[in-house]
Amino acid sequence: MTFIGLSVTAVSAFATDSFVVRDIRLEGLQRVEPNTVFSYLPIKQGDTFTDDKASEAIRALYATGFFNDVKISTDGDVVVVQVQERPAIGTIDFSGLHEFDKDNLTKALNSVGLSLGRYYDKSLVDRAQQELKRQYLTHGYYAAEVTTTITPIDRDRVGLLFSVIEGPSAKIRQVNFIGNKVFSDGTLRDEMQQSTPNWFSWYTKNDLYSKDKLTTDLENIRSYYLDRGYLEFNIDSTQVSLSPDKKDMYLTLTLHEGEPYTISGIHLAGNLLDRGPELQKLIKIKAGDRFSAAKLKAATKAVVDKLGEYGYAFATVNAQPQIDQQHHSVDLTLQVDPSRRVYVRRINIVGNTRTRDEVVRREMRQLESSWFDSSRLALSKDRINR
Repeated sequence: MTFIGLSVTAVSAFATDSFVVRDIRLEGLQRVEPNTVFSYLPIKQGDTFTDDKASEAIRALYATGFFNDVKISTDGDVVVVQVQERPAIGTIDFSGLHEFDKDNLTKALNSVGLSLGRYYDKSLVDRAQQELKRQYLTHGYYAAEVTTTITPIDRDRVGLLFSVIEGPSAKIRQVNFIGNKVFSDGTLRDEMQQSTPNWFSWYTKNDLYSKDKLTTDLENIRSYYLDRGYLEFNIDSTQVSLSPDKKDMYLTLTLHEGEPYTISGIHLAGNLLDRGPELQKLIKIKAGDRFSAAKLKAATKAVVDKLGEYGYAFATVNAQPQIDQQHHSVDLTLQVDPSRRVYVRRINIVGNTRTRDEVVRREMRQLESSWFDSSRLALSKDRINR
């Protein structure tokens, strides 16, 4: 880190005999308000001044982060507090940016507390520099380097310049799977966004490693197995290794597939509103089928949507599986909670700057002062969109 023309002096106090404080005088303030200093100062008029009080006051004012130097002396029965304010951050700029734009990185700096007008703090600038480096790491730029230059400018301010050497982004050279017996490496790679370089990588950028994309890829692989009955599937470990030149990434996923599970039974429980047979018909999975997380989700959604047609806008359906590991089967219970029935008091339409309110309203099939109906609301949206 490069720094020009700024120093931090040691805090000090002057030994003196104790006395009753008649007044407190502040010297050296430029931007900080006197009331702000007095609010942090543990010495008040009428207090007995001692060396311990002086040391406590110095520590309290220095801890605010407003000052580079704090000194306390006495003039008779007057306490004199002399301070040297830290410079404020007047400008924040970047150089060498290609992967990110300035606005995105400025937001990243704001997230760690660095912004224009804030007092300069070396530890805060160090955290900001690490945050910029982290932003590049998440996008696969493992060779990125960030340096900071602090330059004094007018009115006791400093300018910050973050210089970035992005370097090459790390490309995925190999994706390996360990423990997969049912599905091939190629099948599982097809479920991933990230891949090794191919003819279209220059456009899709899918060969660039990204931690966020890897998280999505792991969820896609997990869903692939769960949709095919592998309830015991688990990703035991994920190893990401980097080549010495920081240009190539190697991914190794260790999987536990387990055995496929079948559905031994599926039941509805809870408050069915005397509509059990009607709701049961909406469930398209049955005993003997192989378990599928996607089909189970569709079944619960169908029940929620049907309850929504009867005015139960906040209905929930939770699947409660009973797993039989010995026979690799699962018994499903869908716990239904319709919650309270609601009606629509008012329909507000916003964002229609060109179309009159009544033109939009005549396409609505969900009416005011009537029971909520999710099917009518969906139909209303469709008519308005068309």
